[in-house]
Amino acid sequence: MTKDRVVVIAGPTAVGKSETAIRLASYFDGEILSGDSMQIYKGLDIGTAKVPKDERRGIPHYFIDERFPDDTYSAAAFQQKAAERIRSINARGKLPIIAGGTGLYIRSVIRGFDFHDTPCDPEFRREMEEFARQYGARALHDKLRRIDEESAGRIHPNNIKKTIRALEIQHIGGQAARSFESESATPYHHLMIGLTMERSVLYQRINARVEQMIHEGLIDEAKWLYDEYPHHAQAAQAIGYKEFFPYFEGRCSFTEAVETLKQHSRQYAKRQLTWFRNKEDVNWFDMTDRLHEEKIEKMIQLIEGEYDPPSNRYE
Repeated sequence: MTKDRVVVIAGPTAVGKSETAIRLASYFDGEILSGDSMQIYKGLDIGTAKVPKDERRGIPHYFIDERFPDDTYSAAAFQQKAAERIRSINARGKLPIIAGGTGLYIRSVIRGFDFHDTPCDPEFRREMEEFARQYGARALHDKLRRIDEESAGRIHPNNIKKTIRALEIQHIGGQAARSFESESATPYHHLMIGLTMERSVLYQRINARVEQMIHEGLIDEAKWLYDEYPHHAQAAQAIGYKEFFPYFEGRCSFTEAVETLKQHSRQYAKRQLTWFRNKEDVNWFDMTDRLHEEKIEKMIQLIEGEYDPPSNRYE
């Protein structure tokens, strides 16, 4: 049985994933699936760096603006919906392209994690519940952050149940989500393209991007989220929004909030690079020199060498 094709464009924030995905989708007559855990939420446009509709070149984009900020979203939900889309896009002779930097979401798809048959350790859970009773939810969450910063970033510190489950996964599997991974081969004929950049240049781009987002109205967007939705909602924990909550509450200055956002964004980029370098087989392209036309051409050649070119691709 022939496996469905899928190309993944991965890498740290601000490296140029969306632009690259659009260029490749234009060439191959492809369709794009957002692999970002926060672009799914309506109203969070600037802070999640959604590509405006008038800049998408008519290319279909999925998993953008499909849920409200007080809804939950998970790797399991993404996996299910992505599988449906990948199957449909392949059936129409087009090339599905996942573009995003949420490592667990992407890995859940290309590695076929089984989210329904996960092991548990009741004794470990009771131990963690007792720890939370003695030392509090924050101390429990700090324990998770020390061993799995990415999961800690998605889980609110007061959500003891989810924190314990994430700790349990680490305890059993030794790495984030290892217990979800199926022993079977990947369900797709996938190709991963990773974009990277010299660290100092990337950090400059991140800082400039934050300034541009503020110019475009990020503060109003963050204030809307702060006023209209619970602060423990998953969307409210997104980088780009939570950093301004202390400012709205008078606990820090505007300048401090902006600097915190830049710092958190740089730290997140570092974690993204670490994730993809350690966990995936990636074809890396260094985008530092900005020779994008040359790099895009090499990516096209790589994809054409991996798959038979779709008969209906643009010339």
